[in-house]
Amino acid sequence: MSHPRLFLSPPHMSGREQHYIAQAFESNYIAPLGPFVDRFEASICDYTHAPHALATINATAALHLALRVLGIGAGDVVLASSFTFIGSIAAIMYQNAVPLFIDSDTQSWNLDPALLEEAIAKAPTKPKALILTHLYGGCADLEPIIATCKHHGIALIEDAAESLGSLYHARNSGTFGDLGVYSFNGNKILSTSGGGMLVSANKALIDKARFYSTQAKENAPHYEHIEFGYNYRMSNILAAIGVAQMEVIEERVEKCRMIFEWYQEELGDTEEITFMPELPQSRHNRWLTTLTFERTDPLHVMRYLETHNIESRPLWKPMHAQPLFKDALHVSRGVSDDLFAQGLCLPSGTQMERDDVARVCAHLKEALS
Repeated sequence: MSHPRLFLSPPHMSGREQHYIAQAFESNYIAPLGPFVDRFEASICDYTHAPHALATINATAALHLALRVLGIGAGDVVLASSFTFIGSIAAIMYQNAVPLFIDSDTQSWNLDPALLEEAIAKAPTKPKALILTHLYGGCADLEPIIATCKHHGIALIEDAAESLGSLYHARNSGTFGDLGVYSFNGNKILSTSGGGMLVSANKALIDKARFYSTQAKENAPHYEHIEFGYNYRMSNILAAIGVAQMEVIEERVEKCRMIFEWYQEELGDTEEITFMPELPQSRHNRWLTTLTFERTDPLHVMRYLETHNIESRPLWKPMHAQPLFKDALHVSRGVSDDLFAQGLCLPSGTQMERDDVARVCAHLKEALS
């Protein structure tokens, strides 16, 4: 008898979503905007302590708006984490700006603060912004990064798409920069099926992003346009799902961290495995449990797990190693290249129980042997 499939990170509903969706349908606020959009934005502000929030169709749209409101345009240099998902970088391309990729450190797997000055010196013109990814839910070492950005007058955008619920010095990721972005894609720690959120302490930036996100319509009785905008707003229906999801955010973080601990306990005696680290004075939301192998090809492990109906995935291929960016500027010490070559993401869905983790680990150990 085959076991049920273990997915990498499937959606996990709280149970209140249908109730809120029904309210949205009864109100006939089906199209974008409506009371649940306001409630969802307010729930993010309440939880993260970000003063202002804007719900969008996805996190890439939120990143695009962040660059637009900061005045980033054609030819401007934007520093970015290299070890990340393409969505972090797509927004730079939308603005016809120039990405300059920065490698990871071994302490966090995130952007190496020691390489930031080197990247700034390498840039053909003064960089206008940094898009800093908090990878797999682990915070980058923000303190030195913020100091460097302030010293050089570089705007900081936090790509916290994967790190909702993560803390750095007891403060929520996504709230340190000029702007921050969260994702509610289908596989994130919370999901609205598709969705994003832009947050900031700067009301003017959020107001301008709100303007651009609704087709840049001027305040007139007809459709008047001086600037171009986008159809980037979240629908009231998806926001209703988001309101229900936010009611269980701490439960989801606690469960992800528990699953990670189970993996540590099950694989603690496996010498060639190293788990993604957690910076001191931070809380990693452990959205995905990720690890590296010292000797074994992670693709071999991935294929073996698949024969047992278990989904896993390689770590991100660094942007500077992507064919799309073969000519892009970058600074690297090879850390993210090694992580990609050696790493794997394991099933981490919050409906998993200890027996599920034990099943994954048993087959993983078989693959290693």
